[in-house]
Amino acid sequence: MEIEEIESIMLTVCVTGIVIFMGFIMFDLARKSNAGKLGTFVILGGLGLGVFGFVMKGVIVELILGVKL
Repeated sequence: MEIEEIESIMLTVCVTGIVIFMGFIMFDLARKSNAGKLGTFVILGGLGLGVFGFVMKGVIVELILGVKL
């Protein structure tokens, strides 16, 4: 196994872990602040949009680079 493969696997694992941890932080923030249903939706939706954008950027780059011209 080459070092590049190890780095790619570790990047995927670590970024996934950080995203899951950030989801927990957002949920905990909503719960501790007594945000209610709408507030929880706004917190998870607003902060989760950044995570969604990051994931979509990776998907789009893979789709663009995966196409051979």
